[in-house]
Amino acid sequence: MEELTITVNIADRPYRLKIKREEEEVIRKAVKEIEQRIREYSEHFAFNDKQDLMAMVLLHYASTVQKLESDLLSGENMVITRLQKMEQLITTHPD
Repeated sequence: MEELTITVNIADRPYRLKIKREEEEVIRKAVKEIEQRIREYSEHFAFNDKQDLMAMVLLHYASTVQKLESDLLSGENMVITRLQKMEQLITTHPD
């Protein structure tokens, strides 16, 4: 795994990162998305401070992660329940 050092700009600040080469595309897409969110929040809300904008972007992504984790857990529970029902059918009705 080859590592490389890249510099990304978020909210007009440069950040040097040491990453695996295969992560570069994902990192650059994430930075682009963060910058887009910052622009959207700055256009729609009366925030003058970049830190406030970053906090709103962070809140957006943290709440998205929470929702996805909750949805994943619900989906896992549904799969487990269905598997248990199938197992019960198999054991109670053997051929």
